[in-house]
Amino acid sequence: MDKKQGRLRRARQTRLKIRELRVNRLTVFRSNTHIYANITDAAGERVLVSASTQEPEMRTQLAGKGGNQGAATAVGKRLAEKALKAGIDSVAFDRAGYRYHGRVKALAEAAREAGLKF
Repeated sequence: MDKKQGRLRRARQTRLKIRELRVNRLTVFRSNTHIYANITDAAGERVLVSASTQEPEMRTQLAGKGGNQGAATAVGKRLAEKALKAGIDSVAFDRAGYRYHGRVKALAEAAREAGLKF
């Protein structure tokens, strides 16, 4: 089993539990150079709100440095602002098998501070 398969195996149980709860889900994906966050509806069929370091506004703000904790914090704040504007105030956090550490933790804490409830 390689790293990706192990991560997806760890994520599977969390996703099943969130689907059972029938709440909106905040999913995180991180690569070496960028971080992405989406909020999907309770059925998991469509993306309601998204934010990433690849958005033009974020790229100018971060000056090309999308793979650090500062970038993750900015993405978390932006996602929370967009979610609150769309009428979403509470979500279930799906860390996609990643450890709650570093960039994933920074994104989650920034989203909480900006008003999103997990």
